[in-house]
Amino acid sequence: MNSSKIISHFRKFIELSSQDEKELDKFFKSKIFSKKEHLLLEGSRCKYHYFVLTGCLRLYYINEKGIDQTIQFAIEDWWLTDYNAFSHQSNANFSIQAVEKTEVIILDHKDQEELLLKFPKLERYFRLLYQKAYAASQFRIKYLFNYSREDIYHHFTDNFPEFTNRIPQNLLASFLNMTPEYLSEIKAKKRKK
Repeated sequence: MNSSKIISHFRKFIELSSQDEKELDKFFKSKIFSKKEHLLLEGSRCKYHYFVLTGCLRLYYINEKGIDQTIQFAIEDWWLTDYNAFSHQSNANFSIQAVEKTEVIILDHKDQEELLLKFPKLERYFRLLYQKAYAASQFRIKYLFNYSREDIYHHFTDNFPEFTNRIPQNLLASFLNMTPEYLSEIKAKKRKK
């Protein structure tokens, strides 16, 4: 498998020797998932951490009303898993689904632990990624509590246009915590300006 994309991503955060790169390659397996195919189902054991090579994934759960609630998206160069379930090797509280045809690198829990022991500098890599992800999660919570739905939409489309052009409207509405109909109204209002 050609792992050059993930190696390039590592290099944005840490230094790697050519010997490191050769050894790292052994840890990664790639897999392609079709549009709408599930990588993980809520209630099943969470075995893998996914790095997106191409495509888009979403993390979601079904709420008490039976409606999907999208929590997170991942596009190229992003990692995604049910982090709590992966860390504890327990059953997932979320599902992961391909939004479009998606190729990922799969890293199982045992291999990730071995990777971190063998390459301690990757601890720094994952720490930096988790800090960025945690900060983004904090801002998302702030926006959900303090901004109008319309302001949330405009903030998201202004700051993350790569998502709004790729994600179906119903999934974007789910992520922004609004109905698809209300999202259509906001978009129509924006077009009139």
